Amino acid sequence: MNNVEPELGAVQETLLIPLYGRALDARSRRPVLGDRRAAQLVGDIDYDFTRFKGASLPGSVLRTAIFDGWVRRFLAENPTGTVVELGTGLNTRFDRLDNGRVRWFDLDLPDSMALRRSLFEPQERCTMVAGSVLDTDWFDTIAAAPGPYFFVSEAVLLYLSADQVRTVVGQLASRFDGSLFAFDTGGAAMLDNQDRNGAMKSVSARMQWVCEDPRQVEEWGLRLVESRTFAEPQPEVGKTWPVRYRYGLPLVARLVPAMVKSYRMNLFRLDALR
Repeated sequence: MNNVEPELGAVQETLLIPLYGRALDARSRRPVLGDRRAAQLVGDIDYDFTRFKGASLPGSVLRTAIFDGWVRRFLAENPTGTVVELGTGLNTRFDRLDNGRVRWFDLDLPDSMALRRSLFEPQERCTMVAGSVLDTDWFDTIAAAPGPYFFVSEAVLLYLSADQVRTVVGQLASRFDGSLFAFDTGGAAMLDNQDRNGAMKSVSARMQWVCEDPRQVEEWGLRLVESRTFAEPQPEVGKTWPVRYRYGLPLVARLVPAMVKSYRMNLFRLDALR
């Protein structure tokens, strides 16, 4: 394949950060995900990925592993259910977790989806949809697939305003009440350090939505099921991580608890009656 030059908006460009993180992980001696497809994609894209540096690269891999854990659990309980990835970027979650029966939708903005379509082949049970998390015109497409539904949005909602996130949650809860919805939240301790983040310094987009406690958003139409930090992944996920993360991250959490607790991965259930 000839190298593809990405033409992405400011926020959309950030999708290249976790892709590079997974590629570096795949090349390591003790990988977390072992996502060789990510390493291939980095080779297929004409972009200077070496500009991305710092702890956010392995952090993005650990975040993905935590979200993978929830999706994997959902599919174990609902093997013919539907997974919807909101702001999918160049994630390869379907390739990692496909059980041969799931119905899957990858949704992202038109420029991101154009890049994805140039790099990914169409698959029978995995549909690529161009759309915004702020819109509802794609809801009918999802609703035509069999339930139950699991929505996952990784490193996406943080770039929206609080009012926009509330709109996303409310719209999903109204149409897909009772479904699971996983997304990450960040407190001021994390967002205030964006300009010192080795990867974020290389892009112009900045995260906007400050959420100190994921329980704060329950009044928007959600019920918190589970919340995790890098130091406290699901037991079945954490036991697969290399020793440097299994023991190192809890130590970091004791030394700088505010910074570790500021960023959380959360599993909610949509609850329109809240």
